[in-house]
Amino acid sequence: MTPILFYGVPSGCSFGSIVALEWLARPYRLCRIEMPGVVTSDTYKHINPIAETPSLMKADGRVISETIAIMNHLGTLGIDRRLAFPQGTHDFDRWNQMLAFLNTTFFGSFSPLWYAYEHELEPEAKKALTAYGRARVQKAHARLEALLGDRPWLLGEHRTLVDAYFIGIARWTEYHHVVDRRAFPNLQRLFEKLEADPAVKFAHAIEQQRPAVSAGGFEGEVRLEEAVAHPSHHQVAAVRITQHP
Repeated sequence: MTPILFYGVPSGCSFGSIVALEWLARPYRLCRIEMPGVVTSDTYKHINPIAETPSLMKADGRVISETIAIMNHLGTLGIDRRLAFPQGTHDFDRWNQMLAFLNTTFFGSFSPLWYAYEHELEPEAKKALTAYGRARVQKAHARLEALLGDRPWLLGEHRTLVDAYFIGIARWTEYHHVVDRRAFPNLQRLFEKLEADPAVKFAHAIEQQRPAVSAGGFEGEVRLEEAVAHPSHHQVAAVRITQHP
């Protein structure tokens, strides 16, 4: 079975995983998961019990969730392309450290804004939460601006999967109308370079359901019901059930 990435819309952080798969140029398929409706459905919970995206179903039907775990899995497939590094090396430690920063500090700074967007709140509570979120996003951008410096990419002279993850989160400033990235020239430069990348353009087109031209190994989209019903997934799920105490 071709691996399947379950990506969330609108504007899910799984955007970066689509870019990563394109850069790997290995066969893969996509499954569109609408949020918050489909992602919390019983059908999707067969794939990911905690009802979050992204999830990656491997060729053997086993599922990986959580972006850091998915990126580490994909990274092992991209070492020859210098998209990641062998575990145990200094370069891997730097790669993993930057991935963790993006997943905690950078991603986490937007959490108050997403909560205010997705929940009904009293006007004053929403105003306070939005202001708190703006301050966190501003601080996270300042920290990442300093980490990037004048390097072409987040880790140096060539792109890696951490750059793919970055672009999926960085676009949220426009979604929430928060932070003028031009105040952070290093990040703005990186953002513009990534936005011009064919894989990033492809991921945007996929999300927006426009004609999308893959430069990688994209083999089409699959419906959620089809992915859940795949024999390989059922076989793995059955093994898990029978082994549960």
